[in-house]
Amino acid sequence: MDSVKHVIPWKSGLKKVLKSNGCKPAIYINTCHTHNFFEVLQCLRKEEVSCDIKLKTDDGVIVCAHKVVLISASSYFRAMFTSFAEGDKYVVNIRDIDSNILQLLIDFIYTGKIMVTEQNVMVLLPAAIFFQLDYVKGVCVEFLQKQLNTSNCLDIKEFAEFYNCMELLSSSTEYIKKHFLKIVEADEFLSLSSEEVINLISRTDINVPFEEKIFECVINWVKHELDCRQDSLPKLMEHVRLSLAPQKYILKNVVNEPLIKNNPKCKDFVIEALNFHNKHPHITIPPTIRNSPRQTGLKFLLAMGDSSGIGKCSTNWYDPATKLLYTTIKMNMGCQLCGLVLIKDHLVFALSDKYSRLRSIQMLDLSSRSLQWKPIVDMLVDRGCFGVGVLDDRIYAIGGRISYHSTNCAEVFDVSVQEWRMISRMSTDRMDHGIGVLNKLIYAVGGYKYNKATLKSVECYDPTLDIWTPVTQMFTSRRQPGIGVLDGVMYAVGGECNDDNTSLGILKSVEAYSPITKVWSPITDMHLSRYNPIVTFNGLLYVIGGIDESINHLDSIEIYDPNNNTWTLDTLPTSEKGIYGAVVFNLPSHFRTD
Repeated sequence: MDSVKHVIPWKSGLKKVLKSNGCKPAIYINTCHTHNFFEVLQCLRKEEVSCDIKLKTDDGVIVCAHKVVLISASSYFRAMFTSFAEGDKYVVNIRDIDSNILQLLIDFIYTGKIMVTEQNVMVLLPAAIFFQLDYVKGVCVEFLQKQLNTSNCLDIKEFAEFYNCMELLSSSTEYIKKHFLKIVEADEFLSLSSEEVINLISRTDINVPFEEKIFECVINWVKHELDCRQDSLPKLMEHVRLSLAPQKYILKNVVNEPLIKNNPKCKDFVIEALNFHNKHPHITIPPTIRNSPRQTGLKFLLAMGDSSGIGKCSTNWYDPATKLLYTTIKMNMGCQLCGLVLIKDHLVFALSDKYSRLRSIQMLDLSSRSLQWKPIVDMLVDRGCFGVGVLDDRIYAIGGRISYHSTNCAEVFDVSVQEWRMISRMSTDRMDHGIGVLNKLIYAVGGYKYNKATLKSVECYDPTLDIWTPVTQMFTSRRQPGIGVLDGVMYAVGGECNDDNTSLGILKSVEAYSPITKVWSPITDMHLSRYNPIVTFNGLLYVIGGIDESINHLDSIEIYDPNNNTWTLDTLPTSEKGIYGAVVFNLPSHFRTD
């Protein structure tokens, strides 16, 4: 072999260090270096050049590679080739791994690319776990999360449990809780074991608005293979919370079910539920799992509807997961709704006014099974068209109309002492304005000054100082704007504009206020012009129903995603009732119409 010649300077006596001119050292990075490097390695592997390991699968397929590359990519291979006898071998048997999957994973190590499909994901994920390739494991989990549906979620959950994929287990569990009613209708549910059914129906946080749905899915499961499942019925019924089902339903559907009639233990559960419904007010029934309300784990939107304007109102709840609207309680208030607020997470106060003014307040106790609207302490001032907000377990009634004039007076209701008291007056008379609560401050947004134009102005109230302070005005004057607060930003949505310079009618425009910059910024318009109630839910802004330019009640919902500044238009289940107020709360199972 010829000796390698050393490189010598092109000119004898050339200095090896240039004379400095003050330039700083420079670092140059070849962004293509790694990519090109691995491209060459992959070519060498395919040509079996310098390969020092062959991986042999059970079906005899051999995959060649370079040990140092495998060691650099996988802790599994590092241990194999540095700590075990395989380090000295040229051929290593890889048991229980599909040869196509092994080839995919070795290609990934050399290229950084992996194709995940419905056909390979259930085999690829366990292999990625086995070879400790975290990236491949992560993309397989992400792929399966996107594939979750009511027909496969139970299998995916079982798969995640077996391979200890906690992220996939968590997402599949959440999906099952959220879509439980659809899942029990699928064939997959009927093939579960009794232990698996119990594991599902015993959860407190599954999304089951009506307990009778649990009873029905248990009966359906038993009847699917009656001969071998009938003996499991008492164990299943132990986890059905019959006391939460309506008494009429129990008497009609449960008592007359042959499977229940012929089982003494199940009959005991029925008697227990009926005793719960017929209990004497002064008799305390010990709490059991069968009379403990489920918490759905989901937020629901509570809305007030008034179809005629003469006080025939009802309470509805909307499930954003199933997109269904349910009526719960009808109420004859003899007045129009002015505002709806939630306090202490279990009390809803409906504040209302007649065509001129009213002091009375209605309250709904969500923790009570009776679910009746009851009057509480009257306000100090007869007012209508006022704004309502909640801060620190106190309800604020702000501005509005007194007699024929707008007002700037405000008062607060302290729940702890059940009293109203006056607070400082706003700087501006306002009626039909919006109220937002942000960073422990209450904002009065826009509105209308009686016999004058709509308002652009905004002011905020600090309860600790009892002071109102003007803030930057909006771009557009707005009467009856929807106000929502999401992630530290306050949104003024829609409303009506009729100021001194222009009359825009009902608006579709939206603007956002940041307390950091202290300015309002326009954002994307809604699809429809409306003035409407607003709630925030799961990081999104929900605009529900409302009224358009023709004074028509809208049966649509618009959802704003602040991450991409877009609105999505969706239909609301058809209802003759207009929606005048909305709040978000955890829905107990008993909150429904019997």
